[in-house]
Amino acid sequence: MTREEKKNVIQDLTAQLGESSTIYLTDISGLNAERTSALRKACFKANIKLAVVKNTMLAKAMEASEKDFGELPEVLKGSTSIMLSETGNAPAKLIKNFRKKADRPLLKGAYIAEAIYIGDDQLDTLESIKSKEEMVGEIIGLLQSPAKNVISGLKSGGGKLAGILKTLSEK
Repeated sequence: MTREEKKNVIQDLTAQLGESSTIYLTDISGLNAERTSALRKACFKANIKLAVVKNTMLAKAMEASEKDFGELPEVLKGSTSIMLSETGNAPAKLIKNFRKKADRPLLKGAYIAEAIYIGDDQLDTLESIKSKEEMVGEIIGLLQSPAKNVISGLKSGGGKLAGILKTLSEK
């Protein structure tokens, strides 16, 4: 690979890091061709971009990026694959599900919305992170609950002002 090609790869990686708010660094070494193909297929279905990267080039891309990756460059040892996603917990769920049949991929570290997670032991924490859609759903559910209680209370008051006031005062 020429210097110019390396420079282009680093620029591409820097752009991808800049565009992504969810970045997982994993180790998929040791997977055979069949399992690697299955992992790539699962990533595609989950809208996760998976790429094997050279540690030195990824480190330079992290350095060139405007984001603060903290201790994340320190995990760039051995084989490294990068997973990019729009949803913070999607790669963690995929990794956990995939490891039911294999011992890989291993989580080296993750960068999610400016938070840094280091080590495979963080997988459960990352899996429990709520996506934007899940948070919006929960908030809507919480907001609807009091309104439903008030409406049902008003209906149970019999439609008369004294009944409505009594019902509301009890609530």
